[in-house]
Amino acid sequence: MAATTPFHSMPLDQADGLRRLFARAQVRFVPVVSNPHVAFGGVMLERLCSGFAEQGCHTLVVDAAESSPEPNEMAWVDLSACVETLSSEVSYLAARGLPLRYVDARGSTAGMLDAVQRAAPSADVVLVHASASDLCRLFMHHDLLWRPRPLLLADDHPLSVKQAYASMKLLTQRGGLVVHDLMLAAAPESPRAERIAIQIATCADDFLGAVLRDWIQVDPASDARSPSTPALQRWVRETLQPASGLAASGHPAPMELRAPAFN
Repeated sequence: MAATTPFHSMPLDQADGLRRLFARAQVRFVPVVSNPHVAFGGVMLERLCSGFAEQGCHTLVVDAAESSPEPNEMAWVDLSACVETLSSEVSYLAARGLPLRYVDARGSTAGMLDAVQRAAPSADVVLVHASASDLCRLFMHHDLLWRPRPLLLADDHPLSVKQAYASMKLLTQRGGLVVHDLMLAAAPESPRAERIAIQIATCADDFLGAVLRDWIQVDPASDARSPSTPALQRWVRETLQPASGLAASGHPAPMELRAPAFN
């Protein structure tokens, strides 16, 4: 069945587009690249939400990954009714397959970003957890004032690393998203974690013309109630800041790959 393109009403006045643009600029959309070979994907999303909560942000998780729950049947009628409040800091929207309902003639599904913001106006951060192909359609034709950095997920096993690199390649070549971050689930004593980050960064630079700007190591066995690691705290603060590190041309400024920090 062909995807249905949503009907968008004409602007009420000439300033309507500007109002929508600047309203959207107040929300930070964070593309989180799903990885079916990561065993602790849910834990990693929880750690991200905790990190933003520590900065006083309310986070909406839009879960559109391949293995995520399907949206409620009310999603097309009233998306706000499908947003589930998990706590005072986190809301959740089951959204597998939902982006394609917003596809337009260009193949873009960026209209879903507008719909999500209207459905959850209190969200400061929207984590969009989806496949690389879905994230390309969502963000390659966006009108956001900044260029988002996709956050790759992986652990210290070969299949997950291979999938993370394949996702980076797709996001770079199809979506034009050339600056990436990496969240790696691994025990603090893992001998492979740093080598994996260096390998991905090197391959990105040598073969894709892309940049792995930063990486965070998260221990999936750590207590979820513990404070975020210094590395995650730093990444969250930088993510919430106005876009930096990009030249006017949109090309990434070079940055030294950082090693993770632990509590």
